Amino acid sequence: MVNSENVIDELKKIVKQKGLKYTEQREIVLNILLHADGHLTAEEVYNLIKTKKPDSNIGIATVYRALGFLEEVNLITSITFGADGKKYESNTKEHHDHLICTLCGRIVEFMDDEIEKRQDRIAKKNKFKITSHSMQLYGICESCKN
Repeated sequence: MVNSENVIDELKKIVKQKGLKYTEQREIVLNILLHADGHLTAEEVYNLIKTKKPDSNIGIATVYRALGFLEEVNLITSITFGADGKKYESNTKEHHDHLICTLCGRIVEFMDDEIEKRQDRIAKKNKFKITSHSMQLYGICESCKN
């Protein structure tokens, strides 16, 4: 389990380095994603804030701005669903890739050592140093096939 205090400290450090004002709203949005079980849309983050922090008075526009900032500074990542928008997750999980259902939007996280090794071999063969990567495989989940 990730220590959310360490991630919040990292947020404070980044905000200070950028010469910005630290806001509780960014911290609340980040905490929602740190403790989320899956990938969340901005609207789902907003609804969780209203449920878990009803006194915070954070609007949906603030949630979108906070998500944009947190993604920009690499504390969270997103998966884009075209016209359906983005789903977000914290960057604190072990590396993993995604299977994404194009019908229902279900996301399955997976890790495959063979795929990772093959990517490394391909990079080495091409004299390329991988600094990060994201694999998203799109298709139809079992529930939607039936």
